Amino acid sequence: MSETQSNYLNHEKGIKSWLTTVDHKRIGIMYLVASVTALLAGGAFALMIRLQLIKPNNTLLDEQFYNQCFTLHGVIMVFLFIIPAIPAALGNFVLPIMVGAKDVAFPRMNLASLYIYVVGAIIALAAIILPYCGTGWTPLTTGWTFYTPYSSQGGNSMYPVIIMTFAAFTLGFSSIFTGLNFIVTIHKLRAKNMGWYQMPLMLWALYATSVLQVLATPVIGVTLLLLAMENIFGIGIFDPDKGGDPVLFQHFFWFYSHPAVYIMILPGMGVISEIISTFSKKVIFGYKAIANSSIAIAVISFFVWGHHMFLSGQTTYTGMIFSFLTFGVAIPSAIKVFNWTATLYRGSIDLKTPMWYALAFLFLFTIGGLTGLYLGTLSVDVLLHDTYFVVAHFHYVMFGGTAIAFFGGLHFWWPKMFGVMYNEALGKFCAFIIFIGFNMTFFTQFFLGTTGFPRRYHSYAAEGFENAATWKSMSAFSTYGAILLGFGIALMLMNLLLSLKSGAKAPRNPWGATTLDWETQSPPVWDNFPGDCPELHKDPYTYS
Repeated sequence: MSETQSNYLNHEKGIKSWLTTVDHKRIGIMYLVASVTALLAGGAFALMIRLQLIKPNNTLLDEQFYNQCFTLHGVIMVFLFIIPAIPAALGNFVLPIMVGAKDVAFPRMNLASLYIYVVGAIIALAAIILPYCGTGWTPLTTGWTFYTPYSSQGGNSMYPVIIMTFAAFTLGFSSIFTGLNFIVTIHKLRAKNMGWYQMPLMLWALYATSVLQVLATPVIGVTLLLLAMENIFGIGIFDPDKGGDPVLFQHFFWFYSHPAVYIMILPGMGVISEIISTFSKKVIFGYKAIANSSIAIAVISFFVWGHHMFLSGQTTYTGMIFSFLTFGVAIPSAIKVFNWTATLYRGSIDLKTPMWYALAFLFLFTIGGLTGLYLGTLSVDVLLHDTYFVVAHFHYVMFGGTAIAFFGGLHFWWPKMFGVMYNEALGKFCAFIIFIGFNMTFFTQFFLGTTGFPRRYHSYAAEGFENAATWKSMSAFSTYGAILLGFGIALMLMNLLLSLKSGAKAPRNPWGATTLDWETQSPPVWDNFPGDCPELHKDPYTYS
């Protein structure tokens, strides 16, 4: 990258210029650094979980530390990585440029959302560290769902719960601020002649995600606030010992958390739409169907939370209704998968690194979606509930979907972000290693789940029951896959970082993409478009 070429990276220099910036591109880069750091931290806890389960009766971790590992793995990955990774990092960078704007609608609110995220992360870190600082507190072991009565039992265990719930409460404001900013930006700052059905599908995905963030996040915020009040003041809300109802907590939690699944996956779907269209050299098949399905997912996701609670004592008819709605929410996702596949058909496919991740997404997310139908079926869910089948399904959707799409989007927009090209051969190799390692880890867990292997167990016996040999061999195989997956991610990040020092200069549009973000230089200038850019006023590309 030429140092003499004016761009957002060298427009102003010094740490203060970054910490006080209101430029959406710099804010997106800082979100990127924070979310990747969270990925590495959450991944470290995941590796410790798998190493504990590599063999029967393992004593690598004691029971309490094991419970803390899977709690922190879930909290960090969900609240600090998966939810903000694509919208706050990639979305912040590309959304204003895609709509043809100089920045988001509320730049200062955008910076505030970043600082709220950082404050929330610091509070979460305090909840992790303080139990080891002579406070006498019990480490956080409730699981990322904070289920009562585990999280409302009082005593020395309540203080880390209060701090961590306050961290999640704080992070929710960051999510709401980002969502509000994106909604207003898309409504008010689109380029001349860019109607709703001329927007790139990435914008449709971010718009649907933003609606979910604004409407669903307050629910979990109020729920965590009630949980904190119960712990601090002893008010009986969720704890049955105080006259509360623990199932009420599950209703509140999953009313937010199932829409949150789509807060995580919808931006990834937007990324995949852009990558598949670009590297197939075709207009996306069924543009309007994909765009409208994003909104349909956002709406229907509010009505399916009860499928997480089939065994909570709800009536048979209630379970039937939630089961039916669960099958219904699969339809918009199936529309997207069909249209992506149809776009590939007879396309002039260019197998660059982002496309490898997009094809991996199609395979992994489809498995995640189809296995979700098993868990949405009442009779089958009774058998598979709280087994490793659920763990495998969840990770095929969240990691095989959101994280893989994030990796694809990161490679797709990396040349635009930093003006350099990474090593293409190494990028493809990393994508292959990540794909193999992920399937070794989690496809194995489907079989573990069907043989009854329970999730959240610290250890298991070596013999004395029918599936002992299966559990031993498959648990070891899954752990080896996790090690390979971790190696692939570390190598991928190393490849990207090395490109900053020695990568070839990126052209304006190395992929031949057709959206406005590729009409700017690489990296973009401070105000995104130089002067009165004619691209902002011409008839937009027609996607439909």
